Amino acid sequence: MTLADHHTGDNAGAGRRPRPRIAAVIPALDEAPSIARVVEGLSGQALLASGEIIVVDNGSTDGTGEIARRAGARVVREGRRGYGYACLAGVLAARDAEVIVLLDGDAADEPDDLPRVLKPLLEEEADLVVGSRALGSRARGSMTWQQIFGNHLAAFLMRVLYGVRVSDVGPFRAIRREDLLALEMREMTYGWPSEMIVKSARTGYRYCEVPVTYHQRIGISKVGDTLVGSLKVGWRIISTVLRYSRWTPRKTNAAGVHR
Repeated sequence: MTLADHHTGDNAGAGRRPRPRIAAVIPALDEAPSIARVVEGLSGQALLASGEIIVVDNGSTDGTGEIARRAGARVVREGRRGYGYACLAGVLAARDAEVIVLLDGDAADEPDDLPRVLKPLLEEEADLVVGSRALGSRARGSMTWQQIFGNHLAAFLMRVLYGVRVSDVGPFRAIRREDLLALEMREMTYGWPSEMIVKSARTGYRYCEVPVTYHQRIGISKVGDTLVGSLKVGWRIISTVLRYSRWTPRKTNAAGVHR
């Protein structure tokens, strides 16, 4: 199989399934210095040629939404502050998409990694793909020591409690829209990425990590540049990992896998 096409059978004359429509969702709060670079970087990706780029303006006061619109994105506004609220608003807005890609608007994620993140999903080898900064390349100073420690702790707990080989709770990820909606996401702040991983594990989704490049972000971090902010986010992530250890999805498919 290739990224461009999925064969519906082994015969040479078999038809080809069209590439699923992909939406890149970018939650953004006051990312005016970086958002155009992110949107323009994604616009050049062939896999998004028939898809769309959605920037969710989460209450910015610096013109982030207008800059994103001029760069070519569709802008959705979500007035409720929170990383999870912004992500969910983008997912709900992407009604025509079959596949959702999530990444941040601070230019720390590398748009050229998009094909790598999508590959296991499009080749039907995984249901949730996360770009791992630990397996890839992380620029010096792109994460504080407390962020690195919290990330390692969350990954360790996921391995112990859920049996998922996690190396990084990174923001760059891909999942089919229907699978994401089936997870009934509830963590509307920074617990969203962790909730997605642990609920996917409890649902039986196939988890996969791919190495990605992580740059120094443009602008000031909303939480990571202060110890107190990092500790609050860290606790939100850890508590989310612990909270869903007994969670059970409501629906199962014919094969018995929760979907």
